[in-house]
Amino acid sequence: MGEQHRSSVAGWGNTARANQTIVTPTSEAEIEQLLTTASGGVIARGLGRSYGDPAQVAGGIVLSNAALQEFGPIDRTSGLVTLGSGVSIDTLLSVAIPHGFFVPVTPGTRQVTIGGAIASDIHGKNHHIDGSFMNHVLSLDLATPTGLVHVSATQDPDLFWATAGGMGLTGIIVRATIKLLKIDSAYVSVDTTRHNNLDDVMAAMIEGDHRYRYSVAWVDCMTSGARLGRGVLTRGDHAPADLVQGRGSADEAIPTKPRLSVPFDAPSGLLNRLSITAFNEAWFRRAPKNKIGGIERISTFFHPLDGVANWNRLYGQRGFVQYQFVVPDDEAETIRLAIERLSTSKVPSFLAVLKRFGPGNLSPMSFPTPGWTLALDLPVGPSALPQVLDELDDLVAAAGGRIYFAKDSRMSPSSVAKMYPGLEAFRTVLDRVDPEGVMVSDLARRLNLRGTPHA
Repeated sequence: MGEQHRSSVAGWGNTARANQTIVTPTSEAEIEQLLTTASGGVIARGLGRSYGDPAQVAGGIVLSNAALQEFGPIDRTSGLVTLGSGVSIDTLLSVAIPHGFFVPVTPGTRQVTIGGAIASDIHGKNHHIDGSFMNHVLSLDLATPTGLVHVSATQDPDLFWATAGGMGLTGIIVRATIKLLKIDSAYVSVDTTRHNNLDDVMAAMIEGDHRYRYSVAWVDCMTSGARLGRGVLTRGDHAPADLVQGRGSADEAIPTKPRLSVPFDAPSGLLNRLSITAFNEAWFRRAPKNKIGGIERISTFFHPLDGVANWNRLYGQRGFVQYQFVVPDDEAETIRLAIERLSTSKVPSFLAVLKRFGPGNLSPMSFPTPGWTLALDLPVGPSALPQVLDELDDLVAAAGGRIYFAKDSRMSPSSVAKMYPGLEAFRTVLDRVDPEGVMVSDLARRLNLRGTPHA
């Protein structure tokens, strides 16, 4: 068996730590051996960018995919490439961009592995056009407790789609074949507009998002009245080569290492209502009112926070909660109600990101469904925070929406069945490929995703 050691780990939000054994297998045989001999539960872990507890298992074994670095050649015609589950989006982009390709879907950080992208069925600024990550996966090799299998949307579709957004509970993703997006340059042509309230932001997105592959709005959750939810809307697409001539080669524009780093946990309370209100005011005023055709590097447009290593330490030792939900188009009022609740409760949100989702896929557990999604970064500390989040849970469930497992660290089991009607179908697949309940995580235990408490 590969390297192994005891360690305490937490999600990116640093809200709950767990002690477990970390194992780093180097082959499929080692993974299969581990799954047949392990006790206390097993879950895979990539680069630890999920915010809560889906990639840890107290008292069990965390299987690091760090050594699964297979990187097949990129087919220059089809864009197909086979990757080990431990390959990061960062590594993929460093190879793909100079050859004229981009990852089909990326979240706000490139520090995510291919295995993590599938397990969370990640989405990006282009879901309204391109869907989520699993929409671009052709097949994958999955080590389950009952054996190694090759699955696709046509070969065992139930297992394939249960793995999408299944948070690693169907087995260990070994490798996957994905289809990359052809691009003409390493730059993005960007239109930026500033809007004085939430109604204006949402109206602009409804009217024009279909003209852009990528669309995202920053909204201010610290405002009220006529300025409630004011925001900055940024939309764009990959720039054609002739538009960026003279700006340097693709090699010069690919993502770079962080220029800054947060070396230690900031003092608790640094990010509070006053400091976040001041930041939001400055951020809104800094944005152009109407800038058309700006040119940005891929790293600046897609992954701005990756420019600061360990930025989660800014929230201090108590950490932070990222709360992301989606509601249907006809329940858009829920977005307003959520922002109003945050504003009146004086619970500060450092970052609030609004996007639109297009059609979902066939996964019973994938987060994206058609409608509006709002992601909130909320420092732990305000006494009102737990109650406000419980109220938002009820609001989202009543609207027919759901919460993202990859961000969650405190939802209750009773909310899951309301938000994910495919839960029983998911459990049926787990019973087939993992009848003994080997695959488990702290998130799965907390939310009873397997159907039996503390499986």
